[in-house]
Amino acid sequence: MKKKYNLWSLNIPINFKKLDKEIINYLNVCEKNLGLIPNILLTNSTDKKRFETFNIFYNRLMQDKNFLNKIEKEMIAVVVSSINRCLYCCVSHSYNLGKLLKDPILSKKILINYKTANLTSKHQAMLDFSSKLTRNSYLIDDNDRNLLRRKKYSEKHILEIIEITSFFNMTNRIASGTNMVPNKEYFSF
Repeated sequence: MKKKYNLWSLNIPINFKKLDKEIINYLNVCEKNLGLIPNILLTNSTDKKRFETFNIFYNRLMQDKNFLNKIEKEMIAVVVSSINRCLYCCVSHSYNLGKLLKDPILSKKILINYKTANLTSKHQAMLDFSSKLTRNSYLIDDNDRNLLRRKKYSEKHILEIIEITSFFNMTNRIASGTNMVPNKEYFSF
């Protein structure tokens, strides 16, 4: 594992020699599988409970096979992060989405303005809901949920859309508040 510095604007150093063995193993697996260690994992490694909590929730929502597919999950991550103007998440998740789509141009269109991306009406409705939940959560009502139902989203799909949207709103604020730096590899696709 390579040492990294200047990952965020907080004066909380990452002491690689004192990291928990389980965290080191997890980071090594990430590096092997992804070719990099996401900086968000490195910054979270400064506290074992934070690291575990973040990874449990992230992996449950984004990695586990639930109701939405990985592309749909990344679309939500990109749109929410774009609305919040979160540098870290815009760069990292538009990179992930571009890889999944095998289309970096479509990924960038979704990042900049998903309404111009010629998405299906089902995906458009999903992202409209996520956008409204991000911008004006207090305005969400049964009309919004019913629109998703009409687009054939199940109750569990709707809950997952809400959870992913909410997770990225929280993560965007942490990444922006700490001035978390995206991995340079995310800029390459």
